[in-house]
Amino acid sequence: MELPNQVAEGSSNQKKTGRGKIEIKRIENTTNRQVTFCKRRNGLLKKAYELSVLCDAEVALVVFSTRGRLYEYANNSVRATIERYKKACAASSNTESVAEANTQFYQQESSKLKRQIREIQNLNRHILGEALSTLSLKELKNLEGRLEKGLSRVRSRKHETLFAEVEFMQKREMELQNHNNYLRAKIAEQERAREQQANLMPATVCESIPSQSYDRNFFPVNLLDSNHQYSRPDQTALQLV
Repeated sequence: MELPNQVAEGSSNQKKTGRGKIEIKRIENTTNRQVTFCKRRNGLLKKAYELSVLCDAEVALVVFSTRGRLYEYANNSVRATIERYKKACAASSNTESVAEANTQFYQQESSKLKRQIREIQNLNRHILGEALSTLSLKELKNLEGRLEKGLSRVRSRKHETLFAEVEFMQKREMELQNHNNYLRAKIAEQERAREQQANLMPATVCESIPSQSYDRNFFPVNLLDSNHQYSRPDQTALQLV
């Protein structure tokens, strides 16, 4: 009598050894190859159907057996799907051709720009008096004429700049002179105003001091000598006859 543990171990061993990895290569046995073809064809058709239904995709499947028998599946139409496939391939080829044309164009432009940069660098060196040994007599004359033209333009521009600076300085000088004259006039006006105020000051001071009137016949008591004593204390002034 077998124990339950032994039964479980036997079933697990059967599950482990029941199905292993299959080497992907051509099956030599005809019967086995036919059986495998039927099983995998049905599974492939099932997967194509599920893909078209679940993902709303346009699927077309065409399978030919070794005997030349056709098996196909399409949720729309095999012909329509093939036409769409052809258009997509043509569009992709056109895109690739356009990309190749753009690549060639940019490569040509890049080489042209590199050549222009080299020419400009050589010209700059020639202008600075460098690498002149490679130039011919005609090229040297052309370079000399180009330099003379450049120098004449530089000199003319320098003169224009100097004239503009001189004109600006002259205008600035006139402005400063006008401002100086204005300040002098302002100072002279202030000095005249001060002189007028100085002339008016004595009369103003005299008017502000109160005037006292005295009688010739009377003198105040405080003007007499304080050592004199009088018998009449109520007499406040001495009358002259």
